[in-house]
Amino acid sequence: MSDLDALLQAAQADFAAAPTPAELENAKARFLGKSGRVTELMKGLGALSIDEKKTRGAEINQCKLAIEAALTARRDALAAAELEKQLKAEALDVTLPGRQRGTGGLHPITRAMERIEAIFASMGFDVADGPEIETDWYSFSALNNPENHPARSMQDTFYVDIKDEKGSWLNLRPHTSPMQIRYARAHAKRYAAQATTPEGMPEIRVIAPGRTYRVDSDATHSPMFHQVEGLWVGENISFKDLKAVYLNFITAFFETDQLQLRFRPSYFPFTEPSAEIDIMFESGPLKGRWLEVSGSGQVHPQVIRNMGLDPERYIGFAFGSGIDRLAMLRYGVNDLRAFFDGDLRFLAQFK
Repeated sequence: MSDLDALLQAAQADFAAAPTPAELENAKARFLGKSGRVTELMKGLGALSIDEKKTRGAEINQCKLAIEAALTARRDALAAAELEKQLKAEALDVTLPGRQRGTGGLHPITRAMERIEAIFASMGFDVADGPEIETDWYSFSALNNPENHPARSMQDTFYVDIKDEKGSWLNLRPHTSPMQIRYARAHAKRYAAQATTPEGMPEIRVIAPGRTYRVDSDATHSPMFHQVEGLWVGENISFKDLKAVYLNFITAFFETDQLQLRFRPSYFPFTEPSAEIDIMFESGPLKGRWLEVSGSGQVHPQVIRNMGLDPERYIGFAFGSGIDRLAMLRYGVNDLRAFFDGDLRFLAQFK
């Protein structure tokens, strides 16, 4: 066996023994690198005669080509083995059911809000929307709730590090009542631009659903919650209209007339007289329990005046209900926080 045959066999053996591409490259360097055995043989040609160089050079080149072929074959084998390993690790079990893209659905609070809007729209109410960052005047003062009034503590809210033109801090609205004022003032202003007297001005009939904010958090309260406020102002709107409207709404919302409604005296600075509205179901899991669902009352004359109207002529009622509270009763949810946790297992029930 010639020295070149022995060299080829040694290279083939080293390449075959290399378990990884990195070790294979190390083996390549021992034979084909700058200081490799083949390179050293080529350097030794300089000491030979011209005829010997031709013969010996051709033999060394043949050996080099054979070594390179063995190197390529081993590289391919290692690559194929790695691919096979990945394919086995990432193999798909075609007997498993396919993974389909899930279909979404409306959030239960959105469902409740849309239902409320549809019910009041059927009774001739407009739907108003407005800013969630409000001025002190719209959030409190316009609602007969001046600075330092003790009633403000019931609606403690979040403030923004920005002041309005009167120097009062802006706030995240604690209720949607500001939209009642905004809507009524815009309504009165539109009419004033069209006529010279207030005779025959259309009634103001509007609800204002939306997000509100207060410093409160437990199983039945959230720092952010949803509220719907209603307002009906005209020349002859009384408590009986409030009772009729709210009874129609609550029976439509819960899809049952098997419930009772009661008004319980209360206090709100923006209504006088004021009342809490309670309901009691005559059947079902909540049967026999009085449940508070809304605050209400006859709009205070000062609030009517702040709307740009004459309180000697215009009168009406207002109410405010927690949409989250109504949704909890409708869907049988006992923890308000479940609506906002984002747990798909909970939300999937309402699809």
